[in-house]
Formats: sequence, C-alpha cells, structure tokens
Amino acid sequence: MIQRIATKKLIDLAKKFKSVAVTGARQTGKTTLVKEVFKDKPYVSLENPDTRNFALEDPRGFLSSYPKGAILDEIQRAPDLFSYLQEILDNTPKKGLFILTGSNNFLLQESISQTLAGRIGTLNLLPFSIEELGNAEQLPKDDNELMIKGFYPPVYDQDIPPSDWCPNYVRNYIEKDVRQIKSITDLIVFERFIRLLAGRTGQELNNSALAVETGVDMKTVQSWISILESSFIIYLLKPHHKNFNKTIIKRPKLYFYDCALVCYLLRISDTNQLSTHPQRGAIFETMVVTEMIKQRTNAGMDINLYYWRDKSGHEIDVIIENGNTRIPVEIKSGKTISNDFFKNLHFWLALSGEKKSYLLYGGEEHQKRSDGKECMNWRQLTKLSL
Repeated sequence: MIQRIATKKLIDLAKKFKSVAVTGARQTGKTTLVKEVFKDKPYVSLENPDTRNFALEDPRGFLSSYPKGAILDEIQRAPDLFSYLQEILDNTPKKGLFILTGSNNFLLQESISQTLAGRIGTLNLLPFSIEELGNAEQLPKDDNELMIKGFYPPVYDQDIPPSDWCPNYVRNYIEKDVRQIKSITDLIVFERFIRLLAGRTGQELNNSALAVETGVDMKTVQSWISILESSFIIYLLKPHHKNFNKTIIKRPKLYFYDCALVCYLLRISDTNQLSTHPQRGAIFETMVVTEMIKQRTNAGMDINLYYWRDKSGHEIDVIIENGNTRIPVEIKSGKTISNDFFKNLHFWLALSGEKKSYLLYGGEEHQKRSDGKECMNWRQLTKLSL
C-alpha cells in the first residue's frame, strides 16, 4: 500500500468529530484508506444486496448492530440511514464513531448536507500525489509518461495500463454515477460534453460556447458542470478578486483532476503523440495545478489558489494567497528557461508590489534569482509554501 499523506488529517478528524466522511472520485483509494486506519471497526458495504435490504427495511435495527461504530461504505445506497445516524450522533459523546464513504459524491454530499451538517468532519481523498508516488519510488521519470499514466491508484497498485483503465473508468462513472442523477437523461450527449471539456482544460470556462457546441441549454451546462465538480472529475480555479485597478477576467478556469483522463478523452494514447500534441502545455499545466490542489487537500486545508488575467492578455497561472501575501506562479512545460517565461511575472509584480515569485517548468535547472524569482522543476513544487 502506498502511504497516503491524508492519513494524518483523517486520524485528526476522527478525534474531533463523531463521524467522518471520506469523499472523492471513484477509485482514489477511499475504502483502502479507511480500512487501514480504522482496523478495529467492522467494515460494512451497502453494495451488498442483503446488507442494503436490511438497512433499507430496518435502519434502526441495522445501526444498532454496530454499537461501537463501523465503516459504512457506499452509504448513499441507503439514504434513510442518514436521519437515523443523526439521532445516534446527537445522543453520544463518542468521537469517530461512524466512518462514511461512497463513490457517488453528488448523492453522498447531498445527504450529508441535509442531515449531518455540523456533526461530521469531511476529508476529500484525491488521486496519488507526486510526493506519494515519489516516496514509494513509483514516480515516472519522464513527464510525458506521467501525464499519460496519471495518478489514480489502480494504475499503480494493480498495474492496470491507462489505455485499459481510463475507458472503463469513464464508462463506470457515467453508467453508475451519472445514471442515478435524475437531471441527466441523455448519457451519450453527456459523454460528448466531457470530451469537449477535456479540450478546454487549462482554459476559461465559457458556458455559452459549451451550450452551443453541445446542443443543450445554459442551465443544463451549469448543472452538468456542478455534477462533474462534486464528482471530483473537474476543478474550477477561481479568478483572483483583487484587480489592482485593471479590468480583469471573472470566469473560472477549468482543470481536470487527472491528466490521464484528459489524454484518454483527447485520444492521446502514447508519449510520442503527447510530446507533439497542441494541448501538451495545457495538460502539463493541469497536472501541476492539480498537484498544488492535492497539497492543500491532503492537509485538510481550504484551497487558497487563484489565477489572474486582465483583458489585455496578461495572465498569471496561479496566485497563492496566504493572508496579505500573494505569490504568483508561472507554469511552463518547456525544458529550457526563456526570458518570455518571466514576461507576465514582471508585469504582475510591478502592478502588485509583491517581491517573490516562482516559475515551475519542465527543465532540471534550479535558479534563485536576485530579483526574488525562483525557477524550479515541477517535481519540486512540494517545497512551495502553499
């Protein structure tokens, strides 16, 4: 088992809350993690038809079978349990009593917000991080190989080739999760919508353009985006709110949580294709931005990352905001440092008055420049103070 950095936060939440929910995309290792951390708790899967029928027909009797708590997996399959769990949690002083997990995050989060809000701690478990793979000595040395392979656990611990894993993942996600959500009826159009989004990773989200290209209305696009967000398929990076007296872009930027899915959806099947593909830079940026998100998420911290762009075309890929400090980060897939890499950093630093900045790029040379700019390989981003 590759050790998960989020383990520490999970244990901490179980000491503070009466129940903990571990959410995240399908196949990120949620069940593996909770069974490893809470070995003393019985594991109960609501996927089992007999178990689910017991929970549906007699929820009070089902929960009373576990007076010392349990791991309840796929709990969204028995939604009535949440109301009975609320009663149990309100009447006990015990911490970390029930650990909840589920693969359909849209339904799971909806049930939690309706009945268990304020009673439960939540941890989002994302795919493996660069640091986790590096610690396990499983991080590919070539960045093209890593982008093709992605970060989902089964590709590593079950040695499933991404060419086999990705299409099955997308099919299972659409057929198992999306089919359960009433607002989506045409699954073929929805799959085409996901492929259109893959071609826009690293770009501003333009709902009206997507509606025209997909052939659905704006409300449908917004609903589908919300579902993909809550399913941890995509992430929307918000624009930085401070404009420094400039007119700025206010739409979020779209990123997929895993670059292997992007490659599959764009029909990029090997490193040779990827190395010359026009979307390579956007896929590289996607990988780096989501790694920064993982670093915050694994620590159980809110995301403090933004992007900035004005209507003149000046753009900063990521702004790290810590209190009153803002650190701009440029992401470049090139392996040789060029003066053009610093153009937007120069502009933004002069505008904001900030002094420090980072360039994360595909090359190996590490430079600390006298003007506060630091250039480093993307694998070193764990050294950034996020």
